[in-house]
Amino acid sequence: MGFWKRILINTVLFIAIAGFFQTSFHVANIWVALIASFVLAILNAGVKPFLVLLSLPITFLTLGLFSIVINGLMLQLTSFFMGHANFGFSSFGMAMLVSILMSIANAIVSNFFAKSA
Repeated sequence: MGFWKRILINTVLFIAIAGFFQTSFHVANIWVALIASFVLAILNAGVKPFLVLLSLPITFLTLGLFSIVINGLMLQLTSFFMGHANFGFSSFGMAMLVSILMSIANAIVSNFFAKSA
């Protein structure tokens, strides 16, 4: 799936998940969600490979489940760069839950676009 298509899907997911978890996850508006999607994409391309490499032993020991923690950390970094007033989580656990929900939704949407293409 294309870069911009994934950015738009993540934007919609941020808005939808923030609407569902109103007290635990906050997105100020759709423009903040769009910028946060772009920041997350940059962090996933630049920082995440180093974190995955550094955490390879623990990821191997947990059979890949530590990648959920890394995804939660990427969302927390996105929140840090966006400012907690615009885009924030109530806890690290909430960031991990949002990362799990986004991963599942992205897998479903990617599978849909792969079948329709």
